[in-house]
Amino acid sequence: MASHTIPQTHCALIVISTASPPTLQTLPMLKSGPGSAVVCILAANVISYMRQIYNGERQYHFPTPPIPGASVIGRIATVGPDATLLKPGMLVFEDCTIRGRDDATAVFLSGIHGGNSEVSETLIRGEWKDSIYAEYAKVPLETREILGETKLFGKMGYEIADPADIAALLVPYGGLRANDLKAGETVIVSPRLGLYGGAAVLVALAMGASVIAMGRNMEALERIKKRSERIETVPVPGDVLKDSKALRSSGAVDAFFDISLFEAGKSTHIKSGILALKRRLTSLVGHLQPRTKPFVGFMLSENTLVSHVPAVLHRSLTLKGKWMFEREDIKSMIKMVESGVLKLGESAGLRVAGTSGLEDWDKGFTAAEKNAGLGKSTVITP
Repeated sequence: MASHTIPQTHCALIVISTASPPTLQTLPMLKSGPGSAVVCILAANVISYMRQIYNGERQYHFPTPPIPGASVIGRIATVGPDATLLKPGMLVFEDCTIRGRDDATAVFLSGIHGGNSEVSETLIRGEWKDSIYAEYAKVPLETREILGETKLFGKMGYEIADPADIAALLVPYGGLRANDLKAGETVIVSPRLGLYGGAAVLVALAMGASVIAMGRNMEALERIKKRSERIETVPVPGDVLKDSKALRSSGAVDAFFDISLFEAGKSTHIKSGILALKRRLTSLVGHLQPRTKPFVGFMLSENTLVSHVPAVLHRSLTLKGKWMFEREDIKSMIKMVESGVLKLGESAGLRVAGTSGLEDWDKGFTAAEKNAGLGKSTVITP
């Protein structure tokens, strides 16, 4: 583990207003206090719709002017006086999900979304308003996880940006783990097989399950099927009964994982997935992104949840909503990666499609837009 000299200043992107592009500014060096650490940023994730967040198109709620960002791979630069495990030089994965220490309902996504409550407002407008599109960032001690540097980059041969894909894989992992998916079971993943839907397939396979990938994009279905012999693909044109029968054709289905966006409100795939589930001991997971509304937001918005109730009752199903993931999920996933059960990098079909420096942030945002989907990540490397 290497440490380095801490400079007096560092560069960071600042969003003055959604009416103007972010600007690169030189700021005084951060100081770690109680409950925090300062991390030197090595590879910061760029989400495909980052530009839409910071130009106001998505209307995400966050105070200005913040330093934007998401999750990141970094190296500990300094730690606060109450740190007992972290040491300067350690390589860490820094999660963008920040929770209140005295109130777990106070939660927001650093640099992305300010949460939906007054208590989360306290966090994002105070100590943790700044994220990680910078050379250095101050982070809560509890949001980072130490990475096995020797194992990942020595024995396994990963590049420094490869673990950045953990951020996308964690989103479906939180839902599948909350659903208690077990090895040998079968889960339907629907209907989008982009970044998070595709990640759900990889995670379910790593957890020992078989996957039925359902969707309407035949090209995407063919691509995902090539990843494993434990993947079956089922096109779902939109006829509920025929689609559910096709989903059941390979045998009993134990769980249904859905990660649809708000715009999928009129889709028939939810009911098809419910009807495909076997009776008892089965679950529907709606794993939501900030853009959707609680619980399974797109269904409530279209007032269609009522139409699914008879199918749910008849099969004694459990509908479970899950927002993001828990801190224990991060620890568990990193163990999966370090053991080789869940692979990253080129061997898993995951590659870094775009990189940029802070000064070329616009290039990075453009690369992320063009490479939306699983296996084509973009990172900022200050």
